[in-house]
Amino acid sequence: MARQKIQIKKIDNTAARQVTFSKRRRGLFKKAQELSTLCDAEIALIVFSAAGKLFEYSSSSVSQVIERHNQHPQTPEKPEPPSLELQLENSTCAALSKEIAQQTQRLRQMKGEELQGLKIEELIELEELLEAGLCSVVEEKAERIRTEISDLQRKGDLLREENERLRKEVENISEAPLLQQGHSSESITTNICSLSDPNQGLHNSDTSLKLGLPFSN
Repeated sequence: MARQKIQIKKIDNTAARQVTFSKRRRGLFKKAQELSTLCDAEIALIVFSAAGKLFEYSSSSVSQVIERHNQHPQTPEKPEPPSLELQLENSTCAALSKEIAQQTQRLRQMKGEELQGLKIEELIELEELLEAGLCSVVEEKAERIRTEISDLQRKGDLLREENERLRKEVENISEAPLLQQGHSSESITTNICSLSDPNQGLHNSDTSLKLGLPFSN
């Protein structure tokens, strides 16, 4: 005959309740002792009956177990789940970190490093990419060189114009004293001619000569 399952509820009969308490208390203490012995656990049980009588069991000392319980840190509360905004930020950071890692590896491959794991198709694609980049670099360099040459030619033209202007100024400065000297010579020549010309009133001057001895005083 199968054992009848007892319904777990308060026993109304006082005598039966007392008998059940005594049996189950001894069974509880026995299980606690077995657990302590088998698992080397420190256990303390405190039971008060309905009449207020104290029953206790401890693998060492009830007071020591209680003191250890009081000194033990409380179990930390379960942290609240992160907010939706924080989840999005974490997801974005994870995606950016992954992309940075991929681009870093790609850069190393373009420098000729870490090529062992690439397939032939990937190597061909990398080669074409490098060739296209090299062509762009060559074209940009040629354009820079042409621009620099044009700038140098323009500066050279400006320098030649400046040199021509300075040369003309020097020539003008050199010709000025000669012109002044020419004007002075013409003035001297004119004055000499005026003095030697008999038509300039020399006949009006008193130039008579007297012969003989000077008068005596």
